Amino acid sequence: SGPMQSQMQFPSGYGSHLPNYSAPSGHYSQVPNKAAASHLDNQYRASYYPGYYSAPAQNVMTSVGSNVLNAQESQQLYNNTPPHSGGSSDRPVQGAVSSASYLHMSAQQSYSAFDNHYSTSVSSSVASQGFPLNSDHYAMPVVSGAVYPDVSYAPVAAGAVYGQTFTSQSLPAGGQYKQTTAFSSPSTSVPQSLQQHLPVGYNTTSSAGSSAQSVQDSLSRNLTGSVAKVNNQINTGGIDSSQPVHSVSQNVPFTKPGVGTSASSAAMSSVRSPAPSLSSKPPSSTSVTQSPDLALQEGMQYGGYVNNQASSAPAPLSSSSDDEEEDEEDEEAALDSSSTTSSASPVLNNYDALEGGGYPETRSVTSSPVPSPSVLQTSKASKPFGYGYPALQPGYQNATPPTPVQPSNPGHHPGFQHYPQACVNQLSSSLGGLSLQHSQQPESLRPVNLTHDRNILPVSSVPAPVPNLNSDLRKLNCSPDSFRCTLTNIPQTQALLNKAKLPLGLLLHPFRDLTQLPVITSSTIVRCRSCRTYINPFVSFIDQRRWKCNLCYRVNDVPEEFMYNPLTRSYGEPHKRPEVQNSTVEFIASSDYMLRPPQPAVYLFVLDVSHNAVEAGYLTIVCQSLLENLDKLPGDSRTRIGFITFDSTVQFYNLQEGLSQPQMLIVSDIDDIFLPTPDSLLVNLHESKELIKDLLNALPNMFTNTRETHSALGPALQAAFKLMSPTGGRISVFQTQLPSLGAGLLHSREDPNQRSSTKVVQHLGPATDFYKKLALDCSGQQTAVDLFLLSSQYSDLASLACMSKYSAGCIYYYPSFHRSHNPAQAEKLQKDLKRYLTRKIGFEAVMRIRCTKGLSIHTFHGNFFVRSTDLLSLANVNPDAGFAVQMSIEESLTDTSLVCFQTALLYTSSKGERRIRVHTLCLPVVSSLSDVYAGADVQAVVCLLANMAVDRSVSSSLADARDALVNAVVDSLAAYMSTASNLQQSMLIAPNSLKLFPLYILALLKQKAFRTGTSTRLDDRVYAMCQMKSQPLVHLMKMIHPNLYRIDKLTDESTIHVNDRVVPQPPLQKLSAEKLTREGAFLMDCGSIFYLWIGKNCDNNFIKDVLGYPNYASVPQKMTQLPEVDAPSSERTRSFISWLRDSRPLSPVLQVIKDENPAKTDFFQHLIEDRTEAAFSYYEFLLNIQQQICK
Repeated sequence: SGPMQSQMQFPSGYGSHLPNYSAPSGHYSQVPNKAAASHLDNQYRASYYPGYYSAPAQNVMTSVGSNVLNAQESQQLYNNTPPHSGGSSDRPVQGAVSSASYLHMSAQQSYSAFDNHYSTSVSSSVASQGFPLNSDHYAMPVVSGAVYPDVSYAPVAAGAVYGQTFTSQSLPAGGQYKQTTAFSSPSTSVPQSLQQHLPVGYNTTSSAGSSAQSVQDSLSRNLTGSVAKVNNQINTGGIDSSQPVHSVSQNVPFTKPGVGTSASSAAMSSVRSPAPSLSSKPPSSTSVTQSPDLALQEGMQYGGYVNNQASSAPAPLSSSSDDEEEDEEDEEAALDSSSTTSSASPVLNNYDALEGGGYPETRSVTSSPVPSPSVLQTSKASKPFGYGYPALQPGYQNATPPTPVQPSNPGHHPGFQHYPQACVNQLSSSLGGLSLQHSQQPESLRPVNLTHDRNILPVSSVPAPVPNLNSDLRKLNCSPDSFRCTLTNIPQTQALLNKAKLPLGLLLHPFRDLTQLPVITSSTIVRCRSCRTYINPFVSFIDQRRWKCNLCYRVNDVPEEFMYNPLTRSYGEPHKRPEVQNSTVEFIASSDYMLRPPQPAVYLFVLDVSHNAVEAGYLTIVCQSLLENLDKLPGDSRTRIGFITFDSTVQFYNLQEGLSQPQMLIVSDIDDIFLPTPDSLLVNLHESKELIKDLLNALPNMFTNTRETHSALGPALQAAFKLMSPTGGRISVFQTQLPSLGAGLLHSREDPNQRSSTKVVQHLGPATDFYKKLALDCSGQQTAVDLFLLSSQYSDLASLACMSKYSAGCIYYYPSFHRSHNPAQAEKLQKDLKRYLTRKIGFEAVMRIRCTKGLSIHTFHGNFFVRSTDLLSLANVNPDAGFAVQMSIEESLTDTSLVCFQTALLYTSSKGERRIRVHTLCLPVVSSLSDVYAGADVQAVVCLLANMAVDRSVSSSLADARDALVNAVVDSLAAYMSTASNLQQSMLIAPNSLKLFPLYILALLKQKAFRTGTSTRLDDRVYAMCQMKSQPLVHLMKMIHPNLYRIDKLTDESTIHVNDRVVPQPPLQKLSAEKLTREGAFLMDCGSIFYLWIGKNCDNNFIKDVLGYPNYASVPQKMTQLPEVDAPSSERTRSFISWLRDSRPLSPVLQVIKDENPAKTDFFQHLIEDRTEAAFSYYEFLLNIQQQICK
């Protein structure tokens, strides 16, 4: 038993609860510390925290110790390591083991420890969502040998991917901190097809394969950037006379055609070359020279510049290309093995060539250990940004020699300098105190004692950190709402990043709604001829006629057309063009950026009409929402629409103009699905609007008396794919139960008795690869699938979600949906549909992320398909989708003081315009560890870790992911504390920039995605994981750590004015029952839902004015709306809630909570600073972190 509870006093407020709260009985054995164990059955000696509460055992996992490592197989934490070197060792490596039966493992199971914290061992091949694409299932890159910093590794041979890796670096001696392991990333070989077309400097991988590989490690090895071989061929030959085809009464009988339509999905395959050994010598390289880029052609007309709209007509529909583009397409075609075709017009998939990801003039045919002769090495001396980079290409000379002369106007941005000013880039001289080493310690580095400082939560939302740049550069930089980095000070080397123990990555929201967006209508899009970067505010102009790329440092010519500034109507000032004045711009692209004429916007709705669906009542809401928003669907006069319903059969609807009423066509042979009348199932919205309205009015009542309980979702999706293949578009699927018939049928895998289990959570991955294969086929035909799951029972979302994940769709989930029994969910569906149907949409999109030479991208997170090494295929793109990217530092950045990141999103608008939205982010480079910590963006770090933890949960185990999250906190704080002096062992110190890190990680551990010991439905858990992978940061953070406000005492003292509306700004409250009072009313903003908790003794005047009821007892249980009452308190409350709702795309539902309300449990589970029977309180979590650091 543990020590006496009276031996320790909690600080006031920690662990406190409401007066009527009773603490759980019994003691919880403490989680094992990070001491090593040599055998799986080793028994840990339980230790206890002194205090009122004993710590629960289910929360934190112990990590493997160094004494169980195979040093030959280990890798350094955060190290840039050769592929596969972290494979499982010859002897079993023990991972996280709990003393409280938290992890269920058989004695024979070899449980690998983590590969590394944020591994940067990457190949130039990346799989979608970080998953191995050669696996038919939802397999993820898995863990391998644990790694510690006291092991040193030899550098990789010159032929290794992206160049040389770094030797290990350990924490400074004298610290007592034991290092742990956390997240790993896949290490892979490069497919042969990719080896032949990688840009210069991207070399093939070498690996050793001496040790035996575990099953998990072999999965990790198979990761490629190409599509796995997928065979999902749909055989739809001619229809014989025995095929039953029916039509409903009162409609024109359907006569089957003599020959059925045929649609096939060609098998997709990838060629994978075996990984060479470390001793093998890579072949020599040959360069292929191509003609200049299309964007630099001359003879194009001048364009205009507008705000928010284009002043020119839509781009022509005919596609054109010159010799250069044809060569590029031919060359890039080998990169894209994901092409799928259909019997309809096949969709070309050479988007990699269109967006231009290669280095057309220096592309290496085969990998080489040495750079191409045209790419010279950089100078070793640190030089100003814009000078001292790789020597100029042949034919170019610097306008003036480098001089250290201080410019006359240090604050003047170099990209805007007037010729003949000094022609070297003066960005570095305008940084104004970039290095923090010789200046006063910034606020972000102020040490915070976490165990003693209770009030660390700010009174308002946590802002994004501002990069330490000159004010002029800050103004030019991209908004953090669109483009955000986990570190606003980029470490100079990978070794420095390893020391910081923080992940380097980007959080993207590329297509978000903007109030102001510069739209460039010029016929010339200026891009770097080497790396294809779009001109941006951070390039430097050598003179009027030349500019230097800020990513690869090549000097390019300024096109004649670019000399004219449409804003000032002046000539000879290219640095004042809008492209160089705005970090977020949108270009109207010409036909050169098209593979085919822009297709119309096409929307297909696939609706479940089984008995379960009819009982839920969702059809009425969907049809009513469509009727109200038909005219608001994005599109033009060509917009097309269609409907498919299904139960045990599949029903199509002929809506061709000229019919007197909609005609239903039933196909009952779901094993050989076909399209009865292919030409009349997708109709022009405007020409057939009356028939469409008739169908929507009739649908809710057509199946009222149905007794069909089966669901043939798979065949319905196969039919939808055939119907959409010629044009692409969006499929919206509404499903209410587990698919039970035909292709893709599923069986229940959930054991309700295991929902509260603290052991291994199973079935987080798909049960079949049917939906993933179908999604890949849809992606190849530029079709996205959006899923609306409205279910009261288990529906295997883990399997169904694949249809949206891999087709760039989105997922909506409404558990326990019922129109009348659950009005909150019904209201949420209605509001979500309004946004869904009317928000802007982009079709046939591709997105590429570029970064300064020396940085590389190795893992993407989100809903998409990776078409090539760095090109994401997005059949649809919507303004509510977020993405995350993990990065590494492949080459030292000592020769530059700034790095830049640029994302380019090429898409077709709903009006048929081809557009390119470009975001550019500029950040400083630092050389000291303190500067790295000063620039940490804690919210971005947590969101990236959440994405990584989801992958780990599926690839390894939920317990493994939880353990890795805890270790991420332990390692980063230990690394920081090791740099500080005069620290007492009883102190837990964090820099001010990371003071919320432990709180956010604890909140993440208590979310549905990762929590244990609390009853959580499997579909709820999987949906939470899907949200983690696809939500933008601003929405994801509210989901992880909700905002709590007291609203019964709102005043006009602290307010803001928004559109002539006065909005109160109450301070944020800690998420603890300590802050709740029986006399108050509290609003919790969880992102997708608002909880309004009313205390029993709340002032009756507030209840009357705000809720519209005389007293507490009269407030109903299912109240979801606030009445409009003419009272100051009512106006303030409604104004504040409306302001919160306006800040997000999906309008949250309001739920009023009383003590006896069933939703009270959900509300209190969000009070993450309090302890539960299965989880630590915040203070206990801090003590656990401190104990692990000091071991």
